[in-house]
Amino acid sequence: MALEHESLTGNIIAAAIEVHRRLGPGFVEAVYENAFVLELKKRGFNIEQQKEIQINYDGIKIGQHRLDLLVEDIIVVELKAVRSLEDIHYAIVKSYLRATGKEHGLLLNFSKPTLEVKRVINPINKK
Repeated sequence: MALEHESLTGNIIAAAIEVHRRLGPGFVEAVYENAFVLELKKRGFNIEQQKEIQINYDGIKIGQHRLDLLVEDIIVVELKAVRSLEDIHYAIVKSYLRATGKEHGLLLNFSKPTLEVKRVINPINKK
């Protein structure tokens, strides 16, 4: 059985691999984010970078946050440049998915010798 949005996420991951291959590990997150946005745009993707989202509680705005990337208005992409991904990183992506009503996210860590990629699914948002 194929994963939902498998082709889209596969193409996003391919762009991330290209950025990682060309830059390698060692830069700060913002460098990877900017290069990744360029690579995604070059491949024809619709991207919203540092998209502001509103956080509500009982229908009242209680705060806001910025997503690293929203690709094709479907996939939330969180970029990291850390020694290792931790449970909190997954929890953050899941909270972004809940806040946006999206179901699919990617967590990408550029600090490893090989790009670390994790898919994050929030089935709570499944319609």
